[in-house]
Amino acid sequence: MSEPSEQSVRTEVRAWLEANWDQNMSLRDWRELLANSGWGCPTWPSEWFGRGLPVALEPVVTQEFRSAGAVGIPAGGGPGLAAVTILEHGSDQLKKRLLRPIITGEHTWCQLFSEPGSGSDLAGLTTRADPDGDDWIINGQKVWNTSAHHATYGMLLARTNWDVPKHQGITYMAIEMNQPGIVVRPLKQMNGYASFNEVFMTDARVSAADVIGEVGQGWGAALTTLAHERRLAVSLFGRSQKGEGRALDEYRAEQANLMEPYKWYPQRAGRVDLVVPRAQETGRNTDPTVRQEIAKLLSMARASEWTAQRAREARVLGRPPGPEGSLGKLSSSHIARSAAEVHTLISGSDSMLSGSDGAEDGIIAEILVSVPGGSIAGGTDEIQRNIISERALGLPKGPAVDVGKPFRDVPRNLAD
Repeated sequence: MSEPSEQSVRTEVRAWLEANWDQNMSLRDWRELLANSGWGCPTWPSEWFGRGLPVALEPVVTQEFRSAGAVGIPAGGGPGLAAVTILEHGSDQLKKRLLRPIITGEHTWCQLFSEPGSGSDLAGLTTRADPDGDDWIINGQKVWNTSAHHATYGMLLARTNWDVPKHQGITYMAIEMNQPGIVVRPLKQMNGYASFNEVFMTDARVSAADVIGEVGQGWGAALTTLAHERRLAVSLFGRSQKGEGRALDEYRAEQANLMEPYKWYPQRAGRVDLVVPRAQETGRNTDPTVRQEIAKLLSMARASEWTAQRAREARVLGRPPGPEGSLGKLSSSHIARSAAEVHTLISGSDSMLSGSDGAEDGIIAEILVSVPGGSIAGGTDEIQRNIISERALGLPKGPAVDVGKPFRDVPRNLAD
């Protein structure tokens, strides 16, 4: 069967929007229509709330939604991480039960991967899942969990087998967050925000029906989530919708709630956009040393944009996520640190003042204390270099003390 043309898809979605979009209906009712029609997730399989369109035609649908002033499905970890992982690894029963509430916004999700004892060695996790009839009993701690305080479900990695090498004993699960035995606590950052949480699980329960993929095969599913995570942060920003009506009002409220933990992320990226205006405002644009550093920074930023564009084009062509994700992640942390240095050159000691007394009403100071997070979150710079060297350049892996050993025998930072 031949693929539909761009014009046929454009005509079809435009006609559907003209017949169905009503900004005065509730957002939930509108998204029920999206789930029924498949236009909310047009590249998903038609049997799972999509229309089976090629990825290359997704921008066509997006353009028509924007032209009509219509909103789409929720942003965030539900559609961007959980759904794509369930689609690739989940059972039909899981897809039937969990995908639709993600589209309608009924369920929100958080990611429960990282642990305080394993650092960047994600596969070294020690949260344990022990079988108990038709359930798994979960005990352990997770950290850096954005939006865990109001999530319906968590994407959980837990160890179900301690007698095989570490990557082979991990299982991926969907865990209900609102249950006894799960405690969520906010983590206060040095920039004053509390965007992340730590999650404590004590005899929490996961139904055997909520395992995503096969027991012990969770590492492969985790790699799917991680591959999409590197581009999720970009997709969260720039989603605004003008107009009046109940659906639009509810959408904007949803977006404000979603973006609350991320409002300092522009500062984490270094705010390259402020560099030239600040230099002109302070007169530092006439200093040859400052000018040279600004030129270096802007050159790096432009090159990184081209890398990101390559990644987007690869996705349009239907290619799986490649090394561009790690290259872009590593590049972004270099750019952020360079931007912080340039801001310091421009603003001098004023860059250390927060609040209204500081440069740009304290934004520059916020940049300086936020930038270090970019080299840690989503995989440290060191991890990205390993990925690039091994998977993109084909270099040999570094020595490891745990290869082939049962995880039970591997030295760890925390007692089990």
